[in-house]
Amino acid sequence: MLAPLLLTISSAKAANDHPCAADAVSRAVKLLALQAETDQPGAISKTVTTLKPMRNPANTRQNFDVLAVKGYAYKSEYRMRFIYAQIPGQCALVGQEILEHTGL
Repeated sequence: MLAPLLLTISSAKAANDHPCAADAVSRAVKLLALQAETDQPGAISKTVTTLKPMRNPANTRQNFDVLAVKGYAYKSEYRMRFIYAQIPGQCALVGQEILEHTGL
């Protein structure tokens, strides 16, 4: 029972070590402000989760890194995913998405 918890904690820590984690957090602030359309500032989680790589649909031999960040604005929670090309030493964003989690 403790092993899955330790795996989750170590995975989350390793995710923050991704070279583009800081870039994803800074982009999350801007994306949340655009989406939420509120005068009150939102809050962004500093924890960045690395998700399973995504295959490039244009070239199946290439993969993209996918980083997830949570955000909160007004009474809503948002999940943002940032998709980066795997280019060493660069954080080349190739896509982003934001989904609102509602309490319905």
